[in-house]
Amino acid sequence: MTMSLRLLEYLEWKSVDYELLHHAFVTGSLRTAAMAHIPGRQIAKPVVLKDEQGYLVAVIPASHKLDLEELNRDLHRKLSLASEKEIARLFDDCSKGAVPPVAEAFGYEAAVDETLEAFPDVYFEAGDHAELVHVSGDDFRYMMHGARHGHFSHPN
Repeated sequence: MTMSLRLLEYLEWKSVDYELLHHAFVTGSLRTAAMAHIPGRQIAKPVVLKDEQGYLVAVIPASHKLDLEELNRDLHRKLSLASEKEIARLFDDCSKGAVPPVAEAFGYEAAVDETLEAFPDVYFEAGDHAELVHVSGDDFRYMMHGARHGHFSHPN
């Protein structure tokens, strides 16, 4: 599998400059960071959540752990993890575990941890386990402008 077609169309629609970085096949965002020689804190990791209002993608640094209680408090929601089956259905042009964090490209809400917005460069899965998308921090913030923003993750 290659880059998600929906992600590619979204990047082109938004006129986002990006670089596609190829690396050896690996799963897990921290292993991906190590393989690509990129700090884990600069890789945007999505966590797909759900509640009675629908789905939401929480975007945190790969080096962090989601604080779901804090996010629920901030958003006044009762989110829980979506199942692998749901994620596969929602992101059907992506490999399992290689979901891009750009929720808007797939029609879902997002919440982004502000820690990611401090970096001059951000990286994220392209939809497979062998490619990362590299964008400037400015372009990442531009893509995340419609997301909720807050601090809801902590370093592992």
